[in-house]
Amino acid sequence: MQARLLHIDTALLSQHVLVRRFQEGDGATLYELVEDNYSLLYDAFPRTLREISDPEHAEFFVRRRLSDWHLQKGYCFGIWHNQTTELIGLVRLFHIDWETPKGEVGYFIDREYMGQGLMTEALRIVQQFAFRQLVLEKLLLRTAMENVASQRLARKCGFRREGDLRGDFRKLSGELIDTMLFGLTRSEYLGI
Repeated sequence: MQARLLHIDTALLSQHVLVRRFQEGDGATLYELVEDNYSLLYDAFPRTLREISDPEHAEFFVRRRLSDWHLQKGYCFGIWHNQTTELIGLVRLFHIDWETPKGEVGYFIDREYMGQGLMTEALRIVQQFAFRQLVLEKLLLRTAMENVASQRLARKCGFRREGDLRGDFRKLSGELIDTMLFGLTRSEYLGI
C-alpha cells in the first residue's frame, strides 16, 4: 500500500463529463445502464455482464470496486453527463502492477452518447489521473480486432499499437478471439 494514494481524487471533471468513483447506492443506476446496453456489451464485457446480472449484484459490483480502490488494486469510475447528470458509461483501471508500475484501461459508453467525443474526454482525464496521480509508467488497452471505434479512440488518445494477441479473450458465447494491444508510456504522455 502506498500512503500517497490515500489522498487521490475520486472525481475528475472535464467540459462535458464528470468521471467519479462509484459510491454505495450507485448499483441500481449502473444496472440500468448495463441493461440498456446489453447487446452492445454482450461480446466485449462478458464478465461485467455476469457480475451485473440484477440491481443487487450491480450494487455488489460497486462495493467490490470500492474495495479494490481502497486496496489499490483497481480504480473504477462512472462517467456522468454534466448537463443531464445521467450515468452514461464506465471506465476502469485494472490489472495494476505496482512493480512496473502499469495498468490496463477498459471502458464503455451508452450507445446514445457514442460519437459525441464524450468517451474521448473521459479517457483523457483518466489518463491524466493514471500518469499524474497514480504515477503509472504505462497504460495498456486491448480491443477486439473488429472494434474499429475503440481502436480509433485509443490512437486519438495517444496509444500506439503494440501487437496482436491470438486467442486472448473469451466472448460470452465461449468463442476465443484475437485482440489488438495498445500501449502508452508515461514519457509519451508527458511529451518527454
